[in-house]
Amino acid sequence: MKIFSKLSCTLALLICLSAVTFAQTQLPSAEVKTLDGATINLQDFAQNGKPTIISLWATWCAPCKKELDAIAEVYEDWQADYDVEVVAISIDTRRQLAKVKPMVETKGWPFQILSDANNTLTNVLNYQTIPQTYLVDENGEIVYSHNGYLPGDEYELEDQLKALKED
Repeated sequence: MKIFSKLSCTLALLICLSAVTFAQTQLPSAEVKTLDGATINLQDFAQNGKPTIISLWATWCAPCKKELDAIAEVYEDWQADYDVEVVAISIDTRRQLAKVKPMVETKGWPFQILSDANNTLTNVLNYQTIPQTYLVDENGEIVYSHNGYLPGDEYELEDQLKALKED
């Protein structure tokens, strides 16, 4: 009887975890800030009618900066080829937030930079490490996600953009 009970509990847990995993395909509603302090809802990017890359990063994260540098190098081509928008959302705390704007200006990143100093996205997207990158289709569905960065990961991201365009 105990084996059946444990098996039932395990099966129920797996079903619940699957439901949670599959439920998070739509970009959630969550408020983030511009670097000037204005509030933007993440859903605005789900409703912009174009593919959107959302990258969660921090000033202290070397792989994050490498990923955003690599994306910046191909961003103009991606805009022309896929009509994509890139949004980089810093998870730096309020204390660290003062470093974000100068770093962005130094790097010359051509995409929109937002802040999630309150860690709202950590809770609603349930990611574990950064950089955490999501590709959202023109209907607001999360169609691809990736964490970490190795040189060349931007080409995998481009393959995902190509696949979206072909659909």
